[in-house]
Amino acid sequence: MTVTLLLEPASRSCWEEPVHFAVRGLAPEQPVTLRASLRDENGTLFRAHARYRADARRELNLERAPALGGSFAGCEPMGLLWALEPEKALGRLVKRDVRTPFPVRLEVLDGHDPEPGRLLCQARHERDFLPPGVRREPVRAGRVRATLFLPPEPGPFPGIVDIFGTGGGLLEYRASLLAGKGFAVMALASYRPHKTIKMLNLEYFEEAVNYLLSHAEVKGPGARLLGISKGDELCLSMASFLKGIMAAVIINGSVASAEGGVHCNGETLPPVGVNKNRIKVTKDGFADIVDDLNSPLEGPDQKSFIPVESAESFFLFLVDEDDCNWKSEFYANETCKHLQAQGRRKPQVICYPGAGHCIEPPYFPVPGFHACLGGRSRYLGRGAQGSHHGSGGCLEITPDFLPQTLGWERGDNPSQTHFGRPRWADHLRSGVGDQPGQHDETPSLLIIQKISQAWCHAPVVPAIREAEAGELLDPGRRKLQ
Repeated sequence: MTVTLLLEPASRSCWEEPVHFAVRGLAPEQPVTLRASLRDENGTLFRAHARYRADARRELNLERAPALGGSFAGCEPMGLLWALEPEKALGRLVKRDVRTPFPVRLEVLDGHDPEPGRLLCQARHERDFLPPGVRREPVRAGRVRATLFLPPEPGPFPGIVDIFGTGGGLLEYRASLLAGKGFAVMALASYRPHKTIKMLNLEYFEEAVNYLLSHAEVKGPGARLLGISKGDELCLSMASFLKGIMAAVIINGSVASAEGGVHCNGETLPPVGVNKNRIKVTKDGFADIVDDLNSPLEGPDQKSFIPVESAESFFLFLVDEDDCNWKSEFYANETCKHLQAQGRRKPQVICYPGAGHCIEPPYFPVPGFHACLGGRSRYLGRGAQGSHHGSGGCLEITPDFLPQTLGWERGDNPSQTHFGRPRWADHLRSGVGDQPGQHDETPSLLIIQKISQAWCHAPVVPAIREAEAGELLDPGRRKLQ
């Protein structure tokens, strides 16, 4: 009997979609090895493999069959994708052009490692990053350097500004996939990759927000923000200093101004102090910088604490206990305490155990390292290497997390990923109770819940494109009226 590898969808799918793998025509209990590989746009090879055994019906279904070892173990239906690792050390999967797919090669081989036998069958599957019908519009308006993604259907749509961290440049992958969920998403460049960060002037970001809200297919009254790492700090600062920011999803960042400080309308937040003597080096020679920042709650460094009490936004924090870049959970909880002490709305905090600094959506390989720091690469946390050992082995967003009013039914199956089960953080340890009206489901809250749900259902890939505005996109002193 001919061995066949069956995929559903068969030949092409959006990266946010799960793929169902099955092998037929095997012998009962036959040992086989499944391999996946792809090359990024720089030619770097990424590979994953897992050992399996066919069932008595001569079939192998990855929805039911546990991997017996290899790049991962246990029942992980999408493990062959999220476990992809670079052939060269410290490589990171980067999608530079969201308009083209990643072709993935899949192979079924007889036997197990260390020497699997002959090739039984193979298939090719393309993973897209631009959902069908989503429109991509480059933005070159004044000083703004961005890419706007719009859903296929006529607008207007809720507007989101998407900002990444110190990798810099213009990253499009998250914006392109979120646009498929019904948002107008502008991926915004902030500074060039791997350059020293100087003072960030929020007037540039204000100009970007005004551009987004003036677009004919974007509906007001305000904008939403999505940021990770350094982008998180920018989003908190934008929400605190700028008008018209309705909601913000904050992913693994700091509540203090760091690496250069922030300036807006004559007010400057100095950067929080750094003590490089607190940087630890792992046994593998990587820098763990989680303790190098001074506390923004003590002494002169309190001046670096972003004045979040001035924000009119609703906040959702997505954090990881194993983040080795920032004390993300600590900063999120302190922000909650600070806001509640000021009588403001209580943010939501969700923790993802085992994800590391780069909380990526399902099915995407998670990097454990980042850039260079004084000749050493930064250690970001366990990432993909440890996260599939987390509790439950999957990420489940409960039906109650997303209100039915947004069109998501309680009967929907939750997405799965290699992260552990998220938990709602207990950020009320200080005993501060809820404030009146904190749980009203305002339009901003509903929108931000949909953003977070889409984040967890939309596995995505970094698409780095350098900004065209010098070392740092310096906003100067001009202001968009």
